Formats: sequence, structure tokens, C-alpha cells
Amino acid sequence: MNQNDPIRRVSVVSTGHVQIRPDHLASTWRPTAWWLLASRRWTGPLPINAYVIEHRDGLVLFDTGQDRASVTDPGYFPGAITGVLYGRLARFEISPQQTLSAGLDRLGYAAGDVRIAVLSHLHQDHIGGLAELSHADIMVSQAEWDTLSSPLPEMRGLMRRHIDLPGLRWQRIEPEPTGDPDLAPFQACHDLFGDGSLVLLLTPGHTPGSMSLLVRRPGRPPLMMVGDLTYDAHLLQSGHVPGVGSRHRLREATAMINTMRQRDPGLVILPAHDPEAASRLVQATGQAPTLATA
Repeated sequence: MNQNDPIRRVSVVSTGHVQIRPDHLASTWRPTAWWLLASRRWTGPLPINAYVIEHRDGLVLFDTGQDRASVTDPGYFPGAITGVLYGRLARFEISPQQTLSAGLDRLGYAAGDVRIAVLSHLHQDHIGGLAELSHADIMVSQAEWDTLSSPLPEMRGLMRRHIDLPGLRWQRIEPEPTGDPDLAPFQACHDLFGDGSLVLLLTPGHTPGSMSLLVRRPGRPPLMMVGDLTYDAHLLQSGHVPGVGSRHRLREATAMINTMRQRDPGLVILPAHDPEAASRLVQATGQAPTLATA
């Protein structure tokens, strides 16, 4: 390992696959309620990725994937009309080998090795591994945490009973002003270890408190893990935003990421559900493939 590089390895764990509506993947003129209720089409299977960063100060996760109980426990999702809407929005396929713990094990880690788990946001397919991480610090933006107390959280994809679990060590992040020119146009950030290698940036739009993680290593292309700011790096590059969330704020956050890309064309975009993200990561890091899937 480069002695000036605090990061030994960056990997990705797949916790199953999801299919969504085409209007969800890329916004159209149709309002969300329209396509959610009327669409009969699904995308092909998309991965449900969690990223794993081995830093010299501890193992870090960016997102924790989908809980397999969502496909095995009939009571996992809300009932009544809310449950119907969940079923219209997405459908999942998760094998017994696609839990977060199993994926970490295939990479040579244990769930108990995780020091920090950063959640891009609090939707189900990003918080599914929380029950396995009672020993870790769980980081979420304060703005995202506040959405749990807003009216009708389950109607907005927030199932508190799967999020606010007993014994979890939550840290609610408020980014601080930064003068780092390499982060412009972002004016605030949260530096995980104080060494500039792992930097959290607010990228709201999909949810009010969504965050992205910038990974910087000497001599390697920077990585931007963007959660659900986009489902496809090519769509982000073209400025096309998803169909769920505040389109105005999604466009703002997308434009900020693209400004960074224009300054540094090597910036590698790693969404949570992009089928090409794993191969893009391998190419950027020069590592042997480390997609922990079954």
C-alpha cells in the first residue's frame, strides 16, 4: 500500500437486485402519482450496492443495502394502501447469500469489523444491514434524520421500525463550511477522518437530506458515491434526473456534481443501482474485481 494513501481497498457488495419503473429511473413529463399507478413496465434488474472502504483508521460502509427480510417476511412492509404503493414502486430479488454479512465475508471482512456506516439516505434499500451493525457508528445527515418526524413518513419510503433500532449508535451530521477548492461548488462538507480522503457532501433531492461520499486517494481517480442522486452515471452526466424526489433539488445537486466532473474529468460516479458501477470501480482502482455477490 502507498504509505501516503490511507485507503487500502475500495469494494462493492451487492445485496440483491431491484426493478423499478422506467419513469423512476429517468424522469419524464408524467407526474410521479400518474406513472406509479398506471405504469405496467419494469426496468431490468438493477444491483442494490453497498460500498466498502478499508481505511487505516477503520472499515467504512457507504449504505448497507436491502434486508432479505423484505422478501421473506410478509409483515416487513406497511399494510393497506401504503403497502400497495410500495409494491408498485419496486420489486426485489435477494438470495440467502446476498445479505450484507455474507457479502462482507466474501471480501474477507466480518460485520463486526465495520467502524462507520454512512447512510446516503434512509430508504429501505440503503438501511437493510443496520441490524448487523450495532457495534458501529451510524452516520446520517441531520436533515435526513429530521424527515423521520415529518408527517406520514411511511408514505415517503421511511419505515422507522426498520431504522431506529435499539442499540444503534447514531451520529447526525451537520456539514461544516469548507474552503477546499477541489470541493467547489460545494461550500460545506464533513471529513470523516480529518485527512481529506473520505468527505461527505450534501446532495439533496431524492430525499431532503441525501448525502454523497467523495473518496480521494493519491495517484488514483477520485470516486463519488452518490446513492440515488442518479441510477446511471451516464444519465447524471447528461443532467437527466430520476423521477422520485424534488426534481428542482435533484437538478441542483446534479449540476454541482457535474461541475466537479468538468474540473476533474477523471471523477468516477458510483450510484447505488448502476449495473456498470462495479466494473467502473475496478477500472478506477486497478484492483482485481471485488464485487461480493453470489
